[in-house]
Amino acid sequence: MIAVLRLLAVAVFAILMFTLGCGYCLFSPRNPKHVHTFGRLFSKMSAVFGIKLEVRIPDEAYQQGTSMYIANHQNSWDLFTVSGAVMPRTVTVGKKSLVWLPLFGQLYWITGNILIDRANRSKAMGTIGQVVEKIKERSVSVWMFPEGTRSRGRGLMPFKTGAFHAAIGAGVPVTPIVCSTTQDKIKLNRWNNGHVIVEMLPPVSTEGCTKENVREIAAQCREQMAQKLAELDAEVEQLNMGSRKQSA
Repeated sequence: MIAVLRLLAVAVFAILMFTLGCGYCLFSPRNPKHVHTFGRLFSKMSAVFGIKLEVRIPDEAYQQGTSMYIANHQNSWDLFTVSGAVMPRTVTVGKKSLVWLPLFGQLYWITGNILIDRANRSKAMGTIGQVVEKIKERSVSVWMFPEGTRSRGRGLMPFKTGAFHAAIGAGVPVTPIVCSTTQDKIKLNRWNNGHVIVEMLPPVSTEGCTKENVREIAAQCREQMAQKLAELDAEVEQLNMGSRKQSA
């Protein structure tokens, strides 16, 4: 019964976001401010799924200027968790096929996100140049998932280098964002799905780096994110254990 009510709530939310959201964005279509606005709105839905979401963003992050944000990519729950960490004037990079998803795809496009054709390597590489151009000319930050696919419980997957090429090309730092594990932790029919923590790490400078440093920067970021993921998972386990004791 709980699952049915939640699915109904999501359906209503999606319809409202599509109709009202797309209408709102028509006043300034593909304006980068929209991604931040709707990212925060989607993260509010975490409460509907019984998730106690905590987003940790340091105060200084709002003054650091443009950046390449990277985050771990787990599953569809990312839409309601890591979306809460999207910073102002930040756009994301997603597969071109996303635009065909009912409701979400059209909102994803009109809010100003970047769509790439991963099936065409030459177009995808050209998109890295477009990302660099957007960062420089429009003073926007970009959010990418360097794993390139959902991990679905397989841990932190190997990183692709596109995000790091773009960061070095644009001369901006790479800022890692880590979400605690959600795979097999959230059940639609369970009232309380416990804690999920999303934390932004300090930026990794790309100053003085060239394309020869791409794999080095990628490895550094992945190591930091893997360590933080383990720490967050341990913290979440303690928080959930405490909640279970209190309710017992």
